[in-house]
Amino acid sequence: MQGWYSIPAHRPFLEDLAAGLIAEYGADPDGLAEAVILLPNRRGARDLAEAFLKMANGRSAVLLPRILALGDLETGEPPFEAADIAVSLPPAVDPMRRRFELARVAAAHAEARDEPLDARGALDMADALAGFLDGLATRSEVRPDELDGLVPADQALHWAEAAGLLKHTLVEWPRRLEALGVLDAAVRRAEILDRLTDQWEARPPHHPVIAAGSNEADGPVARLLGVIARAPQGCVVLPGLDEGLADSAWAEVGEAHAQGAIKALLKTNGLDRKEVRTWPVSAGGEGATRGRARRRVINESLRPAEATSDWLNVLDQLRKGQATDPVREGLKGLTVVNAANEEEAAAVCAVLMREVLETPDKTCALVTPDQALARRVEARLARWGLAVDDSAGAPLSRSHQGRLLGLVARLMAEPLNPILILALIKHADVRAHPRAVRGLEDAAFRGPAPRSWDEVQARILAARGRDDRGKARPPWRLARLDAAEDLATRLADIFPGEAPDGTADVLATGLVERIEALAGACAWTGPEGEAAARLMAGLIEHGSALPELSAAAFADLIEALAQDQTVRADRASHPRLRILGAIEARLVRADRMILAGLEEGVWPRGASADPFLSRPMRQKLGLASPEQRLGLAAHDFAQAASAPEVYLIQSERRDGQPAVPSRWLWRLETLVKGAEIPEGLPTRPEVLAWARALDEAGAFSPASRPMPSPPLASRPLYWPVTDIERLTRDPYVIWARKVARLDVLSPPNEAVDARLRGSAIHAAFEDFSEKLNRGETADAATFEGLYLDALRAGGMDEAGLAREAALARQTAAEVISFEAERRQDGRRVEVEQRGEQPLQIGARRHMISARADRVEILDGGIHILDFKTGAPPTAKEVEAGFAPQLTLTGALAARGAFGGRALEPQGLTYVRVSGREPPIAVQEATKEMGPADASEAAWAGVIELLTAYENDTEPYRSRLAPKFIKYASEYDHLARVFEWNSADDGGGE
Repeated sequence: MQGWYSIPAHRPFLEDLAAGLIAEYGADPDGLAEAVILLPNRRGARDLAEAFLKMANGRSAVLLPRILALGDLETGEPPFEAADIAVSLPPAVDPMRRRFELARVAAAHAEARDEPLDARGALDMADALAGFLDGLATRSEVRPDELDGLVPADQALHWAEAAGLLKHTLVEWPRRLEALGVLDAAVRRAEILDRLTDQWEARPPHHPVIAAGSNEADGPVARLLGVIARAPQGCVVLPGLDEGLADSAWAEVGEAHAQGAIKALLKTNGLDRKEVRTWPVSAGGEGATRGRARRRVINESLRPAEATSDWLNVLDQLRKGQATDPVREGLKGLTVVNAANEEEAAAVCAVLMREVLETPDKTCALVTPDQALARRVEARLARWGLAVDDSAGAPLSRSHQGRLLGLVARLMAEPLNPILILALIKHADVRAHPRAVRGLEDAAFRGPAPRSWDEVQARILAARGRDDRGKARPPWRLARLDAAEDLATRLADIFPGEAPDGTADVLATGLVERIEALAGACAWTGPEGEAAARLMAGLIEHGSALPELSAAAFADLIEALAQDQTVRADRASHPRLRILGAIEARLVRADRMILAGLEEGVWPRGASADPFLSRPMRQKLGLASPEQRLGLAAHDFAQAASAPEVYLIQSERRDGQPAVPSRWLWRLETLVKGAEIPEGLPTRPEVLAWARALDEAGAFSPASRPMPSPPLASRPLYWPVTDIERLTRDPYVIWARKVARLDVLSPPNEAVDARLRGSAIHAAFEDFSEKLNRGETADAATFEGLYLDALRAGGMDEAGLAREAALARQTAAEVISFEAERRQDGRRVEVEQRGEQPLQIGARRHMISARADRVEILDGGIHILDFKTGAPPTAKEVEAGFAPQLTLTGALAARGAFGGRALEPQGLTYVRVSGREPPIAVQEATKEMGPADASEAAWAGVIELLTAYENDTEPYRSRLAPKFIKYASEYDHLARVFEWNSADDGGGE
C-alpha cells in the first residue's frame, strides 16, 4: 500500500485499519511485525492493538506492528529513527516546572511595571502564556521585534500592555530554558518531527509506515504525513474524508467546517480530493447502503453555510432513481432525545447504556465533552453496580488524598477551625480512634470555636466534671475524654499556630510534614496518592518560582492545583461500557454511540477569547484561528454520528436557564424538515419515560402533623415557666426534649453573636446591680467593662468586640439613668431570683418554677423585670396566654415562691436592651389587665393546660399556635413541619 487513503465516517476506523493491514500482510507475518503505525493519541494506539486481536479471527499468535502515538515518538524503540533523534535533543521541561517558571516570568514583568501579581494570578498568567507558546511551536517562529508594531495606535491600551508581556516572554523564556538545559515539550516534539521528516525524505524507510487518523492541517505533522505517503511502503489513512460533497460546496469549506482540517492538510501536500482512495476493506460490507446514507445525511447537514442555498436540489438529486428514500434510510438507527435538564439527560444516558447489556456482546460508548454530565452518568450507573471506564479521569481534589491536602493546607491557615479539624480527624487516611474523635467533638468543638489549644484542654477538663444533675461521669465517658485529650495534644503539636507567610516550596514542605504526621505513608499510596505526591514534589522542587504568599493564599493554591490535576485510576470497569471525551472518541467505535451535551457552549464550545491577542493580531503572527477548533469538533461529531446506532442527547435547560441546541443538531433538524419528513427526527419517548420512572416516588403523601401521646407515667412533672410557654405554643418540643430526651447538640463553630449578646447583657446587669446593692461605685465605664468582659469570656472574637464596643458605650450611659430612676423610691433590687410552687393536678404533683432576671420589692409588692435583646412579646400575646413567662412568675410571687412571703405583682416589665435608639426601652407586659389579674389568669390557664395533658390521649402536637411562633424550633425537622404544613393533612388542622 502506498499513497493517501480514507476510511469513510460510517465505518469502524480502527477495525477497518487492522483488517486492511492483515489482508495486506497476512501472508507475510514479518511484514506486519516490521510495520510502524502512527496514530494521533495513546488511546487510539491501545485500541488499535485490541482491534488487531479482534480481526485476527482466532489465530493463536499475532505479531503486532509497532503502534505509536505521534505525541510520544521518542518512546519508540530502535531501529525506529525518532528514538535516536530524541536522544540527541535536550529533555522536555517538566510540565509543573514549566508552569511555575512561566509564572516567575509573568511575576517579574508585573513587578517591573509596579503591578505585582499574587501566586494564583501568576499561575493564571502562566497558563495563558503556555497556550501562546504552544501555538507558536507548531505554527510560526515569532521574533520579539515583530510584536513592536503589532498593535495599531487606535487600539485599547491593554492590547499594547499584553504585547509587552509577550515580547518580554519571548526574550526571557528561551534564556530560562537554556539555563535549565531543557526544551518546551511542544517545541521538542516539533523538532523531532521535523528531523524525522528530513531523514525520511532523504532516505525513505523500506519497512511499512502507516500514519492513520491524523488530520493536522499544517506544521510538522502535515509535512511528515506527506513524506510518509511518498515512501515506498508508506501510506496515510484519513478519517472520514467526504468524497461525496459537491465540488461547489467543497470550495466553500473553511476552517470551521468538519472537513476544514482535512482540506487544509491536502492543500499543504498539494493534493486534490479525488487523489485520495477509499481504504480497500471499507468499500463494501454489511450495511454499506445504510451507512453511506447516514454519512450523506450527516455530511449534508454540516454543508458550508455558503453552499446551503441549493439544499433542496441536492436532496432531489439524492432521491433521483432510488427505490428507497436515502434520507429516511440515513435516519434509520439515529435517535434524538430531548431531556428537560442535565440530570434527566444523565438518567437517559444511563438507561441507554444499561439497556445495551441486555444484548450479549453489544458495546456502548458515551461521548461527551461535559465532565459534569459524565460524572452524573457514572453515579446513575452505580445504582446497578456498574463501573465505567471514563477516559477523562477525575480531579485529584475529588479523591481522599486530594481532600486531605486541602484540609491540612486550610488548617495551616486556620489551625483552630472546628469544622476543618472534625473533617480532618474523621478522614479515612488519618485513622483517629472513634472514641477520641467523639470525645473531642462533644467536649471541645461544639458551640463557639475555641481560641487556643489551652482552651480546648480546658473544655475537656470541664467535661470531666459532674453533669447537670450533679452525677459523676460514667467510666466510658471518662475514657473517651482521656482519648480526646491525647488527640488534642497531638493536633496541637501538628498545628501549633497559623503558618507564617512564605514561598510555596517552604509551605509545601510544612504541608507534607503535617500530612505524614497525621496519615503516614498511606497518604501517598494508590493512583490518587501518587498524583498527590507528584504535586507536592513539584511544589517543593519548583515552588520557589512563585511569589511569596500567606497561609490562606497557599491553601487556595493547593485547592486550585488539586482541581487541575487529573487522576486516571486503574479500576475494574465493565468491558462493554465506556465514557469518552470527544477527542478520545475520534477513532473509537462501539455498537451504540451516545452523543450527549449537544448544546451550544458545551458541544461545540464557544471560541475561546485570547487574553493577549485579537483575531487580526493572531492572523498577522500566523497563529491558528479559534474557528479551527470548531472545525475539529465538528469532524469529531460527524465521525461519531455516522455510526450505525447513534443517540443524540440534548438538554432543554442547563443550570436552570434555557439551553440552545447545538448548531449541528439544529442543522440536522433543518435538513429533515427540508426533506419533507413530517415525523421529523426519530425519537424514543419510552426512554424518557423509563428514566423518569426510575426517580418517581409515587403519589405524594405528605406526613400528617405528629401527635405523640406517651403514657401518663412518662409525662413531665417539673415545669419551668419557659416550658409552659413552649407547651402553649409548640407542645411537640416538650415531648422531644422531656419525654423522648432528645438533647440538642450545638453545631461546631457556632456563631456566638446573637445568643451571647443576650447572656452578656444579663450578666452585666446582674453584676452591676450587685455592685450598686453593695454600695460600690458603679459608673457607665463599669457597666461597659462588665458587658465586654462577658462577651470576651463567651468567646466573641476581637472583630465582634470592636463592633459591640460602640453599642456598649451607648447602652452604659443609659443604664445609669435607668438604675437611678428605678431605685429612687428605695425599693430593694434582687437579681437572678429563683422560685417554685407545687401544683396538684389529679393524682400527680407538678412543680412550677421560675427564674426572674430581676425583682424589685417595695411595700409588700413586687415588680418583675425580664431583660430582652430582641423584640419582647406584645401585650396581646401575654394576655392571650401565649407568652406566660412574666405572668406566671407574678403568680408564683403571689404564692410566696420568692422568699416565702406572698408579694402582690405590681409591675410586669420587659426591658429591651439593644444599644441602638433608644438603647434601653421599657415595655409593660400587659395593657388591658393589671399585673395581679393577669398573673392570676395565667395561673388558672396553667391549671387548665396541665389538666388537659394529664390525659393519656392528649397528644403533644407540633406548632399548636404557629401564629405566635417567631423562630424555628430545633425539632422542626424531626416534626417534618415543612411537609405537613405545606399540604392539607385531611384533619382540618
